[in-house]
Amino acid sequence: MRILVVEDEHKIGSSIKKGLEQENLAVDLVFTGLEGFDLASSEDYDLIILDVLLPGMDGFEICKKLREQQIHTPILMLTAKGQIADKVEGLNSGADDYLTKPFAFEELMARVRALVRRPKKTIGSVLKIADLSLDTLSYLVKRGDKIIQLSAKEFALLEYLLRHPNQTLTKDQITSHVWSYDADILPNTVEVYIGYLRAKIDKAFPEKISLIQTIRGFGYRLGEK
Repeated sequence: MRILVVEDEHKIGSSIKKGLEQENLAVDLVFTGLEGFDLASSEDYDLIILDVLLPGMDGFEICKKLREQQIHTPILMLTAKGQIADKVEGLNSGADDYLTKPFAFEELMARVRALVRRPKKTIGSVLKIADLSLDTLSYLVKRGDKIIQLSAKEFALLEYLLRHPNQTLTKDQITSHVWSYDADILPNTVEVYIGYLRAKIDKAFPEKISLIQTIRGFGYRLGEK
């Protein structure tokens, strides 16, 4: 998943980015409202964590403008303000949730997971197709009864594929959701990591059907043939 964090306090923003990346998420971090609005309106994110008090354009205005443009990316408002009126204004501007500083990172992650999961028809924290399963809380990946060890980026890639089962995803779509905006991506990076995944969840189980399919000229698809 790819998340945009818009937070003008550099220390807080960097801490959130580091924590989210440790949870295998791709994170873009900007420090002004104008930068945040530009990215949120031009890039494809799974979630936006948006501070209210921002230079250039505040979080309420950003949220309202995004909704006016029919951009419905889930938005978690993050602010030091704790008054009921501020929460109401944030929700009325189109935010999906509201978290007041200071907060525990565990609570932030719980809200992130809830917001990302909300539009999807998933059961609890487990994503599954055929006999392949991935638990987004325990980071446990299994095919049948066998546990599969994945790197952080392999896990993030598989999670994205599992959130879009039986859909053909282009390399650009995969790159934009699994890698951060400033990541050093080579032309064959997606192909290489698809190869890593295929070796672990398909080639390691020759008696089972292959789940990762290459759709030549288009991209990749995770599903049962």
